[in-house]
Amino acid sequence: MISMKKNLAFFERWAAPVALEILDAQTDIELFRLSYSEPEDQTWKLISQAHGYQISPRGELRAPWFADEALITRCPSLLAITSTGSGYDMIDVDACTRAGVIVCSQTGSNRISVAEHAMGLVLGLVKHLATADRTIRRASHVDRFHLAGEDLHGKVVGIVGLGQIGTRMAQLCAAFGCQVIAFDPLLSEADIKKRGAQMVGFEELLARSDIISVHVPRTTQTMNMFSEHEFSVMKPTSYFVSTARGGIHDENALARALRSGQIAGAGVDVFLEEPPAPTHPLLELDTVIATPHTAGLSAQALETMGRYAAEQWLYIFSGAVPPRLVNPEAWPAYRKRFADIMGFEADTLA
Repeated sequence: MISMKKNLAFFERWAAPVALEILDAQTDIELFRLSYSEPEDQTWKLISQAHGYQISPRGELRAPWFADEALITRCPSLLAITSTGSGYDMIDVDACTRAGVIVCSQTGSNRISVAEHAMGLVLGLVKHLATADRTIRRASHVDRFHLAGEDLHGKVVGIVGLGQIGTRMAQLCAAFGCQVIAFDPLLSEADIKKRGAQMVGFEELLARSDIISVHVPRTTQTMNMFSEHEFSVMKPTSYFVSTARGGIHDENALARALRSGQIAGAGVDVFLEEPPAPTHPLLELDTVIATPHTAGLSAQALETMGRYAAEQWLYIFSGAVPPRLVNPEAWPAYRKRFADIMGFEADTLA
């Protein structure tokens, strides 16, 4: 039997060359390399023929190539969309489910990189590293006692979202002698204990934590999860760290909390609009350490993301259940569409 070509579209480049090495070796996969600089009508002609769409990260993705209902409608052969990393907020999952399109992420691929970055922000804040760096660059005389930081040992770290990244963060914090508490409504108390933390309610976490580190996806439920009230409940000596997604914390509310002394400092890797403007209110504060959504971009993480994504496409195009399926509820409709389009049946979903 002659295997039909599976068309896989992507823009510009993959996270790492290893992805193309894996996919180029497959004789039944046709790669459509698209470019944002090409005319839209030419790109629509190609992407509308795609069976798979490897979507770019939000920071690089441009309209109209977000995976929304409009794009899905114009791509009748589309069976699956996968993200570059663990986040998939650039994909309308509900619209995909309605259309029988599966969504997959590369969750876990950058968990070590993101957790280490978050820990770096924590250490930078409690040790006043950024303030000390700025001071020594600006002043001819430095009062080093004024720049004295604190020990992380013995601090209470509250982790919001104890998935793969949050769990790794809990391990790192424990190694520094921290008491780790966590809020994750998707996990049982036994699960949270097994992952190295004590389960608490959200309000208790806010009130008790010396450091709060956020590791939840951006959804309708988590948008503005941290705003005026949440920052007001935190200790005035506490620090807020987010390497999750922009929009989970209200940036203006965070800036006001820092200016008023409601909290002591913040480490922020994510913004609602990326990159943020140099005049962004958070970037004007010396109590903030900011990075441009680079937490998950270590060389090792990029390699793993590329490999995860490519290998997941091999699962998808072979009809197997992919390992990081986001919307299993789409599988029945997807399975029917897969058979109609590919000419053979996908596996049943256990």
